Amino acid sequence: MIKLTDIHKSYGPKKALDGLSLEVAEGELFAFLGPNGAGKSTAIGLLTGLVRLDSGEAKIGGLNILKEPLKVKRLCGLVTQYPNLDAELTVGENLDIHGRLFGLPAEVRQARKEEFLQYVELQDRAGSFVKHLSGGLKRRLMLARALLHGPKVLFLDEPTAGLDPAIRRRIWSLIKKINKDGVTIFLTTHYIEEAEFLANRVGFINEGRLVETGAPRTIMNTLGQWAVDVYSEDGLNSSYFRDRKEAGAFIQDLPTGGAVRRVNLEDAFLALTGRKVD
Repeated sequence: MIKLTDIHKSYGPKKALDGLSLEVAEGELFAFLGPNGAGKSTAIGLLTGLVRLDSGEAKIGGLNILKEPLKVKRLCGLVTQYPNLDAELTVGENLDIHGRLFGLPAEVRQARKEEFLQYVELQDRAGSFVKHLSGGLKRRLMLARALLHGPKVLFLDEPTAGLDPAIRRRIWSLIKKINKDGVTIFLTTHYIEEAEFLANRVGFINEGRLVETGAPRTIMNTLGQWAVDVYSEDGLNSSYFRDRKEAGAFIQDLPTGGAVRRVNLEDAFLALTGRKVD
């Protein structure tokens, strides 16, 4: 569904994307992880038509993004990191404008408004002004708006940033539901546990290059199942083990002790790049 081939993009002397090649299958929920400045936002920008690549080829649904931009945009929905709703309009009016921009007839707009407001559990808020909604409700409205025109691909750029844990998990459930209904999802996130829970496959990007892709558990298992964190004057050092018994034996031999925990995706990213996901 998404195919990037040898993508290059620079801002002056700074290389944002340096030969990025990536494929995401139809129906997949793919998470893109990397530190600040790694190229995630630039990748999302070029896939959604907000950034023009310098060289390479980018396709969505078999359509070239540069040659057929309008057709590509009809295939895509986007939820940005920061709310970009019209705060002075109601929930229903925000959806109505989006439907008009995509050329949906009035009867179709109305039917889909009702369908997707119910889908995100906002059916009782159609007449509420957006400025009166909480952060979590705004995110749910942004999801409904992004789905209104029937996209095949949904881009989620830090969709739960700044939300409290309970609301974040509610959004996770909604994202899972959207993907189960057949929409391909391309997700960027700083939350490691979010990628581990949601994604069928993850990709690590660092300095504009794809470092690794694979199922979260497969990537984590390359290090082991358990980690031991040891704090010292030199900072935090982690060691990895196949089972908890090995980790426990390692701790017993340490003069200062340590903390045992499950290996996570950030451990794998650090091992591959020497940098943290932030």
